[in-house]
Amino acid sequence: MLEWLRRDPRAEPAIEIGDRRLPVVVRRLAQARRMTMRLAPDGSEVRISIPRWGRAADALAFAESRREWIARQLAALPRAEPLGTGGVLRFRGEALALRHDPAAPRRPVVEAGTIRIGGPETALAARLRRWLHGEARELLAADLAEYCARAGRPVSALALSNAQRRWGSCAPDGTIRINWRLIMAPDFVRRSVVAHEVAHLVHFDHSPAFHAALARLFEGDIAEANHWLKREGRGLYHPLG
Repeated sequence: MLEWLRRDPRAEPAIEIGDRRLPVVVRRLAQARRMTMRLAPDGSEVRISIPRWGRAADALAFAESRREWIARQLAALPRAEPLGTGGVLRFRGEALALRHDPAAPRRPVVEAGTIRIGGPETALAARLRRWLHGEARELLAADLAEYCARAGRPVSALALSNAQRRWGSCAPDGTIRINWRLIMAPDFVRRSVVAHEVAHLVHFDHSPAFHAALARLFEGDIAEANHWLKREGRGLYHPLG
């Protein structure tokens, strides 16, 4: 049943699913026309968006009525497993077989469907994460420069994020933040997010003019990229934490 869990320091609604207690985060959105619910990519909370005129009590009742759906979504989350030889790591849309050799160089090397890395196994995840960060920054910087040039705008400041509620954002000062985990997605998916945020430099909204600008900027299929993220996005949160 739904109950109130105390978090520092205010009360927050939560729902029990099996042996787990999930916070229920309710947000009122000006553009929302109906109630929608989704699970956070890492399964840490249930997120419900409602119109401004909606009632939080209705949102909580909705979560209670969809307990089985939430349980199925939790069960579908990738299971964390220790990284090591035989494991798999996504990189630019490809599932690479991990080959760890303590005597090999510590910097990862991608070749023939594998990623080879040396050094102690205890720090393997941390080294892979740092490497992915570096690869993400390099590719995202190139993407950003390209789309800003297409949009006729100066190149914005770039920041990497680990946000769980959005893949990218554009601040009022023009700073663009992109989730570093997109380095694990196919290139067209990563680039679609960068193009989306650059389009906000032209139209800081989601108006028809914005979508027209995005269609001019992005060379691929936006709908296909969005569908990939909706279908596969949660998997990008595994296994590096």
